[in-house]
Amino acid sequence: MNIRHGGNVFAIARERGWDWREVLDFSASINPIGPSPKVRPAIENAIARIVHYPDGGAHALAEALAAEWRVPAAFIMPGNGATELLHFFARAGWQGPTALVAPVFSEFHRAFPRALRARLDDPDRWPQRGLLVLSQPVNPTGELMPSAILRRAVASREGPVLIDESFIDFTGEESAVTWCRDHPNLLVLRSLTKFHALPGLRVGALVTSAAWMNRLRARREPWQVNVLAEAAAIAALSDHEHAQRTRQMVAAEREWLRQQIEEWPGVRLSNSSANFLFAELDRKASAVVEHFLNQRILVRDCTGTPGVSGEAIRFAVRLREENERFVAVGKELVCAVS
Repeated sequence: MNIRHGGNVFAIARERGWDWREVLDFSASINPIGPSPKVRPAIENAIARIVHYPDGGAHALAEALAAEWRVPAAFIMPGNGATELLHFFARAGWQGPTALVAPVFSEFHRAFPRALRARLDDPDRWPQRGLLVLSQPVNPTGELMPSAILRRAVASREGPVLIDESFIDFTGEESAVTWCRDHPNLLVLRSLTKFHALPGLRVGALVTSAAWMNRLRARREPWQVNVLAEAAAIAALSDHEHAQRTRQMVAAEREWLRQQIEEWPGVRLSNSSANFLFAELDRKASAVVEHFLNQRILVRDCTGTPGVSGEAIRFAVRLREENERFVAVGKELVCAVS
């Protein structure tokens, strides 16, 4: 399949001869209020350390995550973003049969190109053998899977279950990381870049049982988290006030965007709990994406994503002024075809 990511602001600006600062990126779903104010001084303080190799296992970050997520630090493997970790697991941790509960993050299809595809809405027919990959919330719709279904999927099978929780921090939903104590077959993938607005630094973590972690660490390449990324992530995790403000703002702006868009003809919004909205369309998604692009706004085309039927787009929840611009440009298209 053709892998398409959001966040290509620099490449698109270069291709079109634009200043990237003039491009409004709704294709990448990053915390719209930016990183915690504690992040910049933490990075500045860590600059003196760049003349040394980083800690090979990012132990300070693992300890900070352990305190935040209430799991043993030995259960946590920090990495160079969630994408790096999922490819590492596919390369060094699992080569057996795999089923992806679609839709799921596109990189899972690249990491497991021969995987079966299971239907999200038919859990009774999910394969019982091999690795099962799920996402919570679902990517790209943002909908939450019932916790009972996730728990049953983990508890009812001996094979490993990998849950991608890259957007869980935006939802207020309980993470599955604490389940790893009782379910040695569970692995949970977490991103630290989206909620904490650090995508350029690349930080993520894989959480699993001691048995799985011992197996993975034996094959792990060192120095996957650089000193600046580690310092930034630790500082971001410590700012609970910023985290609470982020959740409140995203929830309010998501609802405002929904109210503005849900009456548009030919547009059906998912019940997203994340920092983005997913829309099924009655017109070509590529034309909608192009319309926004001509106004220097980037939107994600989800058409053709396994598990997504028909034409669809995904767009981020951002600050009110940016959301107002997005709605105004969208209304131009709605009025033009009405």
